[in-house]
Amino acid sequence: MSPTPTPSTPEPPDDLTSPDDAAASTGVPSTTEASSRSTTPQAARPTQHASEQALEDLDHSLIDPAPIPATSFAEGQGRVVFVGAGPGAPDLVSVRGARVIETADIIIWASSLVHPDMVARHKPDAELIDSAAIPLEDLEPLYTRARDEGLLVARVHTGDPSIYGATAEQRDLCRRIGIGFETIPGISAFSAAAARMDVEITVPEVSQSLILTRLEGGRTPMPDGETVASFAAHGATMAVYLSAARNKALQQALLEGGYAPETPCIIGYAVTWPEEMMFRCDLAHLSETMRNHKLWKHAVVLVGPALADGPIETRSHLYHPGFRHEYRAADADAHADLTTHGTRGVYDQSTTPDPKDNS
Repeated sequence: MSPTPTPSTPEPPDDLTSPDDAAASTGVPSTTEASSRSTTPQAARPTQHASEQALEDLDHSLIDPAPIPATSFAEGQGRVVFVGAGPGAPDLVSVRGARVIETADIIIWASSLVHPDMVARHKPDAELIDSAAIPLEDLEPLYTRARDEGLLVARVHTGDPSIYGATAEQRDLCRRIGIGFETIPGISAFSAAAARMDVEITVPEVSQSLILTRLEGGRTPMPDGETVASFAAHGATMAVYLSAARNKALQQALLEGGYAPETPCIIGYAVTWPEEMMFRCDLAHLSETMRNHKLWKHAVVLVGPALADGPIETRSHLYHPGFRHEYRAADADAHADLTTHGTRGVYDQSTTPDPKDNS
């Protein structure tokens, strides 16, 4: 049984395949959790931050206009800094990223993906460029001018620039025209979604791997061999981006790959934006849940046994009293118990393991 439908986003057009919607991003809403076991959504969770005052509440001593740390650029040398804006809420940008935005001469951001409060604090004479409707070719004159005039460009990207960020071609452009660049990481939607639902993506002896991917067959081709079903065969935790519009095909591919129908799923829509919605369901009801709530874009789907709700059956060896490493001795009895009862792959981290020892 799936959650009761609620209006959220418009119906998709009949010919919609796989829109290049940015990874589920942003905001600071009340969060609705829904379970496939109930028709009534659980009570809304309190928000942990407020986007309206997010940047105002940051400690100004942390965001003073000091030189950007960890940079190799000389004063007055033009450069482009790719800033990861995070999932959406303005106070989730890094201190370093906020500092770059505040001191930039040119700020390029996509209003369709980045919260406007993210770029609200800037120099009075800063030039703000909305990149939502312009191609890469229109950025070249801006980067060239920054090179010639020694300007700082803050290229603000949603989430983390290294994940579906379309930054590789921009770096190539920077190299071609001869302007320096660097990247400041950001919080990606998958990480924000896990945090909002208070889950750990990697649980000992359940899943120690994370696969980031998207459903094949959409407008952007996937490389040969990269399919959701083939990745699902590993049984690890998966974070699936840019696939909400074809949720039925996504569910089918995950099942065909080997996930059981009861595999836990988390759906994050507009994560950390004011309109955020978060849902829990099992894989058998993934498509139904997304369709009932009209989640056609701006959604990330997490899948895997590590996402199960409730107490975990295993624990990390790191904080087990019987686990010894270079900073802590192990309790002898606990160490014997840990060694005896299912501790495959555990070794004494105070010494270097023999790479030939696969026991």
